[in-house]
Amino acid sequence: MGSSGDAWKLKDHPKLPKGKTVAVIVLDGWGEAKPNEYNAISVAETPVMDSLKQGAPEHWRLIKAHGNAVGLPTEDDMGNSEVGHNALGAGRIFAQGAKLVDLALASGKIYDGEGFKYVQECFEKGTLHLIGLVSDGGVHSRLDQLLLLLKGAAERGAKRIRVHALTDGRDVLDGSSVGFMETLENDLAKLREQGVDARVASGGGRMYVTMDRYENDWDVVKRGWDAQVLGEAPHHFKDPVEAIKKLRQEPNASDQYLAPFVIVDDNGKPVGPILDGDAVVTFNFRADRMVMLAKALEYEDFDKFDRVRIPKIHYAGMLQYDGELKLPNKYLVSPPEIDRTSGEYLVRNGVRTFACSETVKFGHVTFFWNGNRSGYFDEKLEEYVEIPSDSGITFNVKPKMKALEIAERTRDAILSHKFDQVRVNIPNSDMVGHTGDIKATIEACKAADDGVKMILEAIEQVGGIFLVTADHGNAEDMVKRNKKGEPLLDKNGNIQILTSHTLEPVPIAIGGPGLLPGVRFRTDLPTGGLANVAATFMNLHGFEAPSDYEPTLIEVVDN
Repeated sequence: MGSSGDAWKLKDHPKLPKGKTVAVIVLDGWGEAKPNEYNAISVAETPVMDSLKQGAPEHWRLIKAHGNAVGLPTEDDMGNSEVGHNALGAGRIFAQGAKLVDLALASGKIYDGEGFKYVQECFEKGTLHLIGLVSDGGVHSRLDQLLLLLKGAAERGAKRIRVHALTDGRDVLDGSSVGFMETLENDLAKLREQGVDARVASGGGRMYVTMDRYENDWDVVKRGWDAQVLGEAPHHFKDPVEAIKKLRQEPNASDQYLAPFVIVDDNGKPVGPILDGDAVVTFNFRADRMVMLAKALEYEDFDKFDRVRIPKIHYAGMLQYDGELKLPNKYLVSPPEIDRTSGEYLVRNGVRTFACSETVKFGHVTFFWNGNRSGYFDEKLEEYVEIPSDSGITFNVKPKMKALEIAERTRDAILSHKFDQVRVNIPNSDMVGHTGDIKATIEACKAADDGVKMILEAIEQVGGIFLVTADHGNAEDMVKRNKKGEPLLDKNGNIQILTSHTLEPVPIAIGGPGLLPGVRFRTDLPTGGLANVAATFMNLHGFEAPSDYEPTLIEVVDN
């Protein structure tokens, strides 16, 4: 090995052998909470996960998957799949999304970067358009950051500002969009008093307008494009608060699925279509639901829908949403530099790796796992398999999703003896949990458990080792609760469904015939989190983790 290779060489673990097949299984949205009727995981038939929990206590524990444990600013910040998989794969904690933006706004550094300077070039003659999710959910965006950015841009020469507001209701309470819009309108009114022409120009619900992901449904992005760029939507209003209140009265209306609308002046003319010479900032810090819009705004060569008019704009993201695609090319806040991930280390040390999920989480077990990096480290040693997700339906319609197909492909990979590590994400509990359909989520959890069973049976056959964990909570609590933890009711006395992630810890279990009898979870790391998992599975492969990784969760006791 040359000198460049030596930097990657991992030390052998003093007590753990090499050469065992290790399965790393991530159950998406599978947290741990007290059993009750709103805990879809505890209600569901999940014999495999139950047996791991009820098995040897030294082979099962809980770890943190939210807040500081995954690089988010506060302990009130629920985890998500992106930061979760970054931590799982990187083995260290990096400041993430909201935290990076908070730091850049607090220091004013955001205004010194080339991204802001690029959009600032349009302030003299053009309009600054801000597109994103208007809520305090903290998963994709935060209203306080938008308000700071509005103020900062106005102070730095923006004379005409238009906000294209997407309503939430997924990471926050349904119906809360009215209050968020009122807060935004209040700040825009203050700017108008200071002589800045600042208004809301369009809006719509996040799941119906703009914020699709993984190219599931380009119509969602097109509806946004029509309203934001062309100033065309089925509903016209003069006032955005009025718009939301009115549209929420439609049958089956919700914040997530609010119809698109444009704000018009007294002559019925849209107040803020995006035109040549304008600047656009997408202010969400989370990438997955901004990438498609970013492509539509930035790519000259684009065939996903007819854009009709392609304005010549200066566009920047709050962050760069895809490092590999360099998308967008300009951004206001630089990403965490995630280097030396566990995936790269293991491949550089000859560990043959198989990764698999279905479309909705395939990027998590590859791109996010590998430090926001697309592609293989060494295609001779790696195989990544994406199973197409169901499209055109909500996930509660087919709650089994592709758990079986993922498990089958993973089983085959294990039994082929071609791989030393197989890692998978089974998305059911998260994706179905997000729909708020408790019955379907219970079915989803059973399907995930069935998937785990098939993979563990294959590990049994080859004498391997398994590590089962999760990236954050979701399905274990499907109801909103008051400060005392009691379910919240709406005005009709029905429970308020919780569709978001949670702050709960997640389980981690190890086992399999290849696990040495003396291996157990340490008792001196009570606050262990997702970032401790990488060192743990590196040990299971027979290696010591790099010294700056978060410490391993396991120890080997001589029997």
